[in-house]
Order: sequence, then C-alpha cells, then structure tokens
Amino acid sequence: MSTINKNIKAILLDIGGVMLTNGWDTDSRVQAAELFKLNYADLNSRHRIIFDAYESGKMTLDEYLDLLVFYEPRAFSKQEFRKFMLSRSEPYPKMLDFLRSLKEQYGIRTIAVNNEGRELNEYRIREFRLDDFIDVFASSGILRMRKPDGDIYRMALDLAQVKPEEALYLDDRLVFIQAAQRIGINSIHHLDLPQTIMGFETYGLKLNI
Repeated sequence: MSTINKNIKAILLDIGGVMLTNGWDTDSRVQAAELFKLNYADLNSRHRIIFDAYESGKMTLDEYLDLLVFYEPRAFSKQEFRKFMLSRSEPYPKMLDFLRSLKEQYGIRTIAVNNEGRELNEYRIREFRLDDFIDVFASSGILRMRKPDGDIYRMALDLAQVKPEEALYLDDRLVFIQAAQRIGINSIHHLDLPQTIMGFETYGLKLNI
C-alpha cells in the first residue's frame, strides 16, 4: 500500500457526471417522451414538482412514476417505462478504473455523496459494481437530504469518521463543490479525467504506473 498524504483520510465522490452518466436527466426525459409518445412539457413540469421528493427518499420510484406518467391509463406498462429509465445509466470506464486503482493503491476510505433516489441508486451500485471500491453510500434517497444541504456533507464526514480538512470531495457541479468548501472540505471540480488525476496528485494521491 502506498504512502498517503496524512492530511487526507477519506475521499467523497459524486456518482452522476463523474463515474456514470446522470441517471435521469433532461435528455433522458426528452427521449422518454418521444419513445412513449408523451407530452414532454407536461412530463417535465410534473418531474420538476415531484422529483425532489423522490430523490430525497420521501417517495418510492413507483409513487414517482404514478404521478409522473401513470396518473391516467397508458398503452405501455410501468415496468416498460421503468426499464427504459434504468437503461439510461452508462459508465465512464476510464474514470471507474482510475478510482478503483486509487482505492486499491492507497486503501483510503471512499464515500459516495450523491443525489439519487433509492431504487435508481441501488440499480446503479449493483449494475456497475460501485461497491467494489466505495465503502459507504451517503445518497440522498437513503439519508433523506440532498446536496447542497450542508448536512449531507456533515453526515458523510461522520460516517467516514474524519474532519472536513481530512476529506477530499470530487464533483462535476461547481455549486456542490462550493457548498462543501463552505464547511471546510477540500475539493476537486471534475471536468475531465486528466484534470482530475492532476487534482488528486496535488493532494499526494498519485497512482504508481
């Protein structure tokens, strides 16, 4: 195991936009509306009203879909729509390989801090074997709080048993980075893999090639 920067004891990781594509984003909803012949404006309006409740663990995926699509009879089943929704997740293989290698080399604690509903989160963890290298999932659907709420970062720190200055947080959304920085967490704004590798190296986390 490599020598680690003694100041960094845990890595906090976003999932969508970093390791995987976003699970249920605007493009996915546009394609769903086209495929299932739905009114996109109505679909998206309903999504905007109800999605926070689903992502915060206050609503199941079935309940979300009941209000999003199945509030009236449809020519397709909920199972078909759900299957399409889950199929929208794709991996970023090189990023996953890098994070797995970082975990293997340094043995550092890794905690996912992400906004995802429980069922979507569980599917993505299982499908892409994220639990191979992530120790704890501090996901919004489990903790019932969402980024940029400072409490989700504090909960992740508590789960990792580290102080803010001992954690390094990776996210592709600047506003979430800024929220973490407000409570003293070191951060890397993920733009692409080469830039992220350089960011980890500045904290003493360099892969042996």
